[in-house]
Amino acid sequence: MADQTFDVIVIGAGPGGYVAAIRASQLGLKTAIVEREHMGGICLNWGCIPTKAMLRSSEVFHLMHRAKEFGLKAEGIDYDLPAVVDRSRKVAKQLSSGVGHLMKKNKITVVMGAATLPAKGTVKVKTDKGEETLKAKNIILATGARARELPGLEADGERVWTYKHALQPPHMPKKLLVIGSGAIGIEFASFYNTLGAETTVVEVMDRILPVEDAEISAFAKKSFEKQKMKIIQKGMVKQLDRAKDKVTAHIEVDGKVEKMEFDTVISAVGIVGNVEGLGLEELGVKIDRTHVVVDEYCRTGVDGLYAIGDIAGAPWLAHKASHEGVVVAELIAGKNKVHPVRPEAIAGCTYCHPQVASVGYSEAKAKELGYTVKVGRFPFIGNGKAIALGEQEGMIKTVFDAKTGELLGAHMIGAEVTELIQGYVVGRQLETTEEDLMETVFPHPTLSEMMHESVLDAYDRVIHI
Repeated sequence: MADQTFDVIVIGAGPGGYVAAIRASQLGLKTAIVEREHMGGICLNWGCIPTKAMLRSSEVFHLMHRAKEFGLKAEGIDYDLPAVVDRSRKVAKQLSSGVGHLMKKNKITVVMGAATLPAKGTVKVKTDKGEETLKAKNIILATGARARELPGLEADGERVWTYKHALQPPHMPKKLLVIGSGAIGIEFASFYNTLGAETTVVEVMDRILPVEDAEISAFAKKSFEKQKMKIIQKGMVKQLDRAKDKVTAHIEVDGKVEKMEFDTVISAVGIVGNVEGLGLEELGVKIDRTHVVVDEYCRTGVDGLYAIGDIAGAPWLAHKASHEGVVVAELIAGKNKVHPVRPEAIAGCTYCHPQVASVGYSEAKAKELGYTVKVGRFPFIGNGKAIALGEQEGMIKTVFDAKTGELLGAHMIGAEVTELIQGYVVGRQLETTEEDLMETVFPHPTLSEMMHESVLDAYDRVIHI
């Protein structure tokens, strides 16, 4: 095929790349997108979406076992793991197909294949029909990331899994070890534990969910242990001895190594940016620990070359990637008042049971940054809607600057907090103070009332506790 010239070429069609392409096209830029595997990237196909579909199945299964509490009868409760997996794959396929439709609707040229950047402004794509050369003044890298694998703990797909294997399990674990307690590890631990696997989570840090506020982490640990999950903190898996039907893990805690047997291991120890084989170093792109170094506007320092999403560093979240895609497209189009991405304004959500969500600074981080803080808390058990739902376990915590009333952070654990958190995200974006939040009328009966009460508690005005 003859050389093709565009205003913008996006490499990678995940939630960062395809959103960047759509926004660029909306702004009148001739746009192409290159994808080597599947439209929608990891998030739609192997991450955010299929995991939430599976977690929804486990949530319903959990509720079915509680039928008697709600005056209902349910007998012979069981699950069909292949059917659970099949549903999650269908959900992922539906959304992946939808991305293809959006590309057509927005007149974006789609090229399926592996991209390299042999020179500034040039993208070569190796397709199943040969090689294509695309040119553009502006190129957006959105190649994402993959699971990190530690030496000796590599996945084999049979007894030792990454998230991909856990989404299409060859068997149902009976005794499961999850290495790592970040969002991915805890979500899979929650899913398989709910379905009956005897689950152990090992975390190298001094607490699980280490990026969350310490109080939320402690609450989560108690909740998981109540669900008969075993939590090992400040532990390190040093070695895995593999046999046909079992894995023996050597787990070090406080300098002592204990051997424990499992039939399945899930490794969830972080991610590695997909930076190899693109020709980035030759172009002068700086790479730090597998991630492209960018400024607040996602610029790499190489003229016309941007990087967004997981390849551009933390937080590794789909919505952060999408927002960066929009920012870069608007920057390229010359739009005025393009606001840089602020990581502390981006919410994190973990869909375990109970759910965890947060935005902004933890109490400890705020103090570390020199703020004098006011902190409010409100328990789910004090909320009428939570009690009616049978979801009395949880809390909401808010952190304010004592001098200005600025909302510095919000941290939640409990039912539907991944939906509730956006209220505080909007509040922070609008530079809301404690006074604005206290004077806002929250509808009753809703879980959102707890957000109000948490703010009131920070200023000794709480009503319902």
